[in-house]
Amino acid sequence: MTKNLITINQFIDKSIGEWKSIRSTHTLAFQEFENSTSKIYIKHINPKNKKVAEVFKKYNLNCNLDAISISIKWHATSDWEENNIKEEDETILIFLPKNKNSGIVLRNKGYTEPVISSSNYFVDENNNLLIKTFYKSTLSEERICFLSTHIRSRFSTIRNQENNSVIQTSHTSEIRNIANLKD
Repeated sequence: MTKNLITINQFIDKSIGEWKSIRSTHTLAFQEFENSTSKIYIKHINPKNKKVAEVFKKYNLNCNLDAISISIKWHATSDWEENNIKEEDETILIFLPKNKNSGIVLRNKGYTEPVISSSNYFVDENNNLLIKTFYKSTLSEERICFLSTHIRSRFSTIRNQENNSVIQTSHTSEIRNIANLKD
C-alpha cells in the first residue's frame, strides 16, 4: 500500500493563516534556554510582488512565475532577559520546486545568520517538511509537521559546520487561530 504524499503546494496551503506559537530554544554551548510566544501570519504573495522581485534580484535570478511565494510575519515576546523582549519582522520565502516534493527555498534574509540564504527542502513520506540551510559557519535543519489540521510542530537544530557540533535546538508548537478562518 502506497501512502499519499502531499506536495509542497498542499503543505504551504495547509500552513496559510494566523498561528499562535510557543517556542523553547536551548543554546547548548552556554547552557541557556529561552521561551517565547509569537503571533505568526503566513500568507501567499503574488510572484509579481515587488518584495518577491527583490529576492530574485539578490540571487541574480529572473522572476519565476511558477514559484510559490509566501510572507511570514511575526510578533514575538521572549523571556531572554529580565525585561521581556518584543520583536517583529517579516521573511519572504520563495519555493522553487524541482518536483512535487522537493526543491530550493530562497529567502530575503537568513534565519541563523543575517545573510541571504537558500535552502533545500523535501516533503518526506510522513508529510513532514524538512528544510536544510548551509550558512557561512553554521548548518540549520528544520522539520515542520502537522499534528492535526490546526496544530503544527517545528523542530530545529543549528550545527557548527566546522566540527558538526550542535549549537542550538528548539521546539515550537503552533496553534492556528481558527476564529480568523474564512468560510
